[in-house]
Amino acid sequence: MLSRIAESLFWIGRYVERAEDTARILDVNIHHLLEAPLTSEAEMCRSLLSVMGVTLPPEQMQTLSARRVTDVLAFDPANPSSIVSSLTAARVNARGVSEAISSEMWEALNVTYNGLPTALDLAARTAPYAFFRFVRERAAIIAGLSESTMSRDEAWRFMVLGRSLERVDMLTRLLAAAVTTADQDWVVLLRSCSAHEAFLRTYRREPEPTLATEFLLLDRLFPRSVFYSLVTAEECLAELDPRSGRAGMPDEGRRVLGHLRTSLEFRRIDDLVDELDELLVSLQKGCGAASAAVAARYFRQTSPIEWSVEVVGVER
Repeated sequence: MLSRIAESLFWIGRYVERAEDTARILDVNIHHLLEAPLTSEAEMCRSLLSVMGVTLPPEQMQTLSARRVTDVLAFDPANPSSIVSSLTAARVNARGVSEAISSEMWEALNVTYNGLPTALDLAARTAPYAFFRFVRERAAIIAGLSESTMSRDEAWRFMVLGRSLERVDMLTRLLAAAVTTADQDWVVLLRSCSAHEAFLRTYRREPEPTLATEFLLLDRLFPRSVFYSLVTAEECLAELDPRSGRAGMPDEGRRVLGHLRTSLEFRRIDDLVDELDELLVSLQKGCGAASAAVAARYFRQTSPIEWSVEVVGVER
């Protein structure tokens, strides 16, 4: 497979996952703000911006509102991590590799992109919830078509690899923001990850910090947990290149992911809570290192695209 095609497939997986996760996070948090009037709107907005790695100019940070944050994280084409930008980038990448994905999947991505203006117009005239639902439904269709219409070949593995790394990155950002919030609502956090119902079926009790953290980081069966995503990403790299030496791990990406996986798998729960801040930082750095290693080995010799703190709304 050409490195250009592999890179585009990798980023299709990441961009679609980023758009879906952002839509769910905004939807859950804005609904919570309406249902719990005592919740600090400014604190919620700062937390959302922190999760997405966005910093507004100081004068705008003083007057944060849910509408302004929604505009930046969902609708702003100047913000490269916004929903609109992510779906646009996914479609641009898919257009260049349409021969490597199924026609149904290409059509789903194209329909999603072409439906954005109508969804944005509806959000401007009413409320953003219909837009969030549109994004989540379209992302689910795209993911379902990739599972049901693509062969388990290199193209599919690069896409799943990108999606898995994006899940690890997003979830660790959510948890990092949660541990710095004194009155964090763990039900809201679990719903932001589509994990609340799965948590209740597993533990049969209301969420508490230790159990919620354990579930999101360590659960072996929940497909959005950090551990499950790391295992999936590691398996994709192993299938892309099953060769290994007699000693050590020559594939730097697999080495990084394996180290992260084992650091979670064999960690005591008490240690997990006590060392959570350090662990989340390690997971975020490791995710970036794995992405860089994949780019260096399989993609064009350019610097990998990474999350960065983006100042939005400054005239240049």
